Amino acid sequence: MTKLLWQPTQSQIEQTKIWKFQQIINKKYSLELKGYDELHKWSVENAEKFWSCIWDITDVKGQKGQAPYLLDAHKMPGARWFPHAQLNYAENLLRFRDDQTAIIFRNEKGMRQCISFAELYTQVAQCSAALRKVGVKKGDVVAGFLPNLPHTCVAMLAATSLGAVWTSCSPDFGFQGVLDRFGQVSPKILFTVSSYLYNGKRIETLHKSLELVEAIPSLEQMVVMPYLDEPSEDFGIRKVTHWNDFIDALATDVEFEPMAFDDPLYIMYSSGTTGQPKCIIHGVGGTLLQHLKEHQLHTDINRNDIFFYYTTCGWMMWNWLVSGLATGATLMLFDGSPFAPTPQILWDMAEEESVSIFGTSAKYLAALEKAGVKPRESHRLPQLRAVLSTGSPLSNESFEYVYRDIKDDLLLASISGGTDIVSCFALGCPILPVFAGELQCRGLGMAVAILDDGGETVLEQKGELVCTSPFPSMPIGFWDDADQSKYHSAYFERFENIWAHGDYGEITARGGLIIHGRSDAVLNPGGVRIGTAEIYRQVERLDEVLESVCIGQPWKDDTRVVLFVVLRDGFELDSDLKQKIRQQILKNTTPRHVPAVIIKVDEIPRTISGKIVELAVRKTILGEQINNVEAIANPQALDLFRNLPELER
Repeated sequence: MTKLLWQPTQSQIEQTKIWKFQQIINKKYSLELKGYDELHKWSVENAEKFWSCIWDITDVKGQKGQAPYLLDAHKMPGARWFPHAQLNYAENLLRFRDDQTAIIFRNEKGMRQCISFAELYTQVAQCSAALRKVGVKKGDVVAGFLPNLPHTCVAMLAATSLGAVWTSCSPDFGFQGVLDRFGQVSPKILFTVSSYLYNGKRIETLHKSLELVEAIPSLEQMVVMPYLDEPSEDFGIRKVTHWNDFIDALATDVEFEPMAFDDPLYIMYSSGTTGQPKCIIHGVGGTLLQHLKEHQLHTDINRNDIFFYYTTCGWMMWNWLVSGLATGATLMLFDGSPFAPTPQILWDMAEEESVSIFGTSAKYLAALEKAGVKPRESHRLPQLRAVLSTGSPLSNESFEYVYRDIKDDLLLASISGGTDIVSCFALGCPILPVFAGELQCRGLGMAVAILDDGGETVLEQKGELVCTSPFPSMPIGFWDDADQSKYHSAYFERFENIWAHGDYGEITARGGLIIHGRSDAVLNPGGVRIGTAEIYRQVERLDEVLESVCIGQPWKDDTRVVLFVVLRDGFELDSDLKQKIRQQILKNTTPRHVPAVIIKVDEIPRTISGKIVELAVRKTILGEQINNVEAIANPQALDLFRNLPELER
């Protein structure tokens, strides 16, 4: 029996935006929808009406245009949303011009900065005017190689106010990793800093930025933003200037360029661990509508919230976070390690700044529990009402940890989607209960299903997570893919006219979701498909194990499961611990899940956004080439998986 961890009261339910939205829908269309399941069903079956209502109730600034709001609804890809609309993304995020705080910034060294909505608007006006002066126009690409700073938000909003396309990487990317991304999309302007902080260290990055100026012919200007103790000398390079010399300090108003619903807004990148990163183009309207829906209805964000997500500018959660300005929430930005100088740093910040929505990764919550951190005992968090988690499946134990050691009366929303859709397929819901190990619901307007190998819809069975109807935040395409062949191959090759997301999961009888891992990392011993997350959940329950990765190794005309573990200090992988690991897996899964081989390693390779790269580990073990090592944050860890004698016997 799955454990119930939290249940909203009727009073809490009736105060939420999603409950009020349901009453509006019932009144407008003379319906009697009750509960989330009925609302979700209606939203999928009446997609055009639903998304039109989202536009209205979130008060999108712009012209919605005349109906129909959805053309070619049977085509995926090919459907067109709001074909007559005109809007500007930045205008929607800058709708408030008052003295309320728009952004609070802190870093691990104690730096703190606050910017009001009025000040944010003025700074965007100054940057936007400067970009216009140097010739940036609609459709140009503007890039940010930046930490998670207020100036990063300013530059993005300034670029998108002009109709330019924003793309960003965090400064922990190596030079080749940035070049593999920005080099494909020909940016005109590059915003950067000289250095950033991580784990108590100042890390210089200016040399990488200067190399990018030389390596990318399209770059006409590099602007160095102020952060830490930036040098003031002239760089001696015509294309490079300081922020204070670049901006137009006299500008006070922003001229917002009208955009079509499916004009480009962002270019985002796949992880690139199996080849050159795919450049995914997201549209203005689809991104805005999805984020407004997810923030206001699924997360219940409002103007009184302090909204935090631990992220870098190389992860889609930064784009998701920044859209919170459109609801008028105060964004909490952080630069640095979540464990420096102590594991409590983010909770110190949450207490001091009265954070009400705390977003993070599953990896962080697991590490916090392993470190013995109990914010419930060490911090006062009366304002905290939601914890969000994504990046990888959240284990049952992490669900229970949040309610036991952080706070027992809050919404824990494990959410799942990705860079591919710059949003979520599965989300939290403030009117539904939380069960350990389950994502609460499928997103409104998202026709999410699980298909078996034959393409049939299944319930309470594992299979491919798909979306069977168009949705507004589908990419408008890939860069340099005029015939959309790469786009079609990425999502529609397996099931015609159905989006296959690449996750392996199941839908529970009560409508929740369980994600069992990535489809391309699914193990297949004896012909039985096993999601890697099913094994990680069990292994990482053990105190001795910090983290793990498992792969399928071809062996004697079959596949055997090989498990690698990183152990806590003071433990060794002896026969007793191996047996304990196997018993833990066998007790809670099936004999097929039990690894044939268990090997200790000191480190596990991950992408820069923190995701385990099972495919890179498998390729290393099999002696196959990894096409883009630059996509891995710690590529040296792959050396630990080469020529292991345990894999030969």
